[in-house]
Amino acid sequence: MATEPAPISFARGAPSLDIIDVEGLRAAADRAFTRDPAGTFAYGTSVGYRPLRSWIAERHGVAEDQVLVTNGSMQADAFLFETLVEPGDVVVVERPSYDRTLFSLRSRGADLRPVELQHDGVDVAEIEALLAAGVQPKLAHLIPNFQNPAGYSLSGEKRHALVALAGGHGFTIFEDDPYIELRFSGERRPTMFSLAEGDEVVYASSFSKTVCPGIRVGYLVGSAPLIKRIADLATGTYISPNMVAQSIVNEFVRGGSLETSIETVKTALSERAAGLSAALRRDLPEAEFVEPEGGYFLWVTLPEGTDGDALFIAAAERGVAVVKGADFLLDGGKNTVRLAYSGVRVDQIDEGVSRLAEAYHSLSV
Repeated sequence: MATEPAPISFARGAPSLDIIDVEGLRAAADRAFTRDPAGTFAYGTSVGYRPLRSWIAERHGVAEDQVLVTNGSMQADAFLFETLVEPGDVVVVERPSYDRTLFSLRSRGADLRPVELQHDGVDVAEIEALLAAGVQPKLAHLIPNFQNPAGYSLSGEKRHALVALAGGHGFTIFEDDPYIELRFSGERRPTMFSLAEGDEVVYASSFSKTVCPGIRVGYLVGSAPLIKRIADLATGTYISPNMVAQSIVNEFVRGGSLETSIETVKTALSERAAGLSAALRRDLPEAEFVEPEGGYFLWVTLPEGTDGDALFIAAAERGVAVVKGADFLLDGGKNTVRLAYSGVRVDQIDEGVSRLAEAYHSLSV
């Protein structure tokens, strides 16, 4: 009886255990429990663990009352959407965009307007055309760095243009930025939040991508009145977020472990992205993609007519997990897939791509 091939997953956007600073987290937890047991083990308030809130505020150059620390960035998204988006409100989203964000916005009854994502970020001319046609967005959700699922980053020129459009037309940019620290090539670009002169940008990020996924600590940065509204909403949702996790993160970042962790993760991601790109060029030359400069993801476009559903099944039969590109689109995208290289070891990549190529070529047999 033939043995099943060992599973290889390009599906999950999370770092593998071997690049997580387990010892650093253990030491940070020990310091948190020793130095501030009262603040760590008790209920807090809806704004989060105050020393971590202070660190985030200082990092972004804002007042503490402009920061809310949450149970992961997805909760930050949910709170912001519940506060700002009413049924029928127009929300600009990237095409493709993160599937759970699309689901969350659709569940609120938002009128989603997908705008094509180019290699240097969202198509600004398409947004300008919407505005010229009289469309009045309430919100534009943008993932500016190493976008999930495409892996693309927004150019500096487009960042300036989008902030100007938001200020001039009265809509809010939600800058959803969990991957900002994971650039391993190219130049870092300023956040749209830092470019804004008013309250036209709300910023979110997460420690899940740089510390570890299970820590579930994210945050929002915005105007003080908006953060107060969201804090009131959070108070009605829970007594307080996870003080233990936030206290550990506070010790981790203040003790210098964050920078070390980021460098470890970036080095591994760079090697994995290069290996994945080389394997695709060799074994699946039909694939079109942009080699990433950072982040977790690589977006693959296969020839028109490729049956993504069939490819998903054929890959799974060979022990390879991928995510269908159509999952990140409101329509179309049958010939695309998202490959996450963050959780797969270098020694698995060649074999995984070889199996994926075999699955793809089996479709035409």
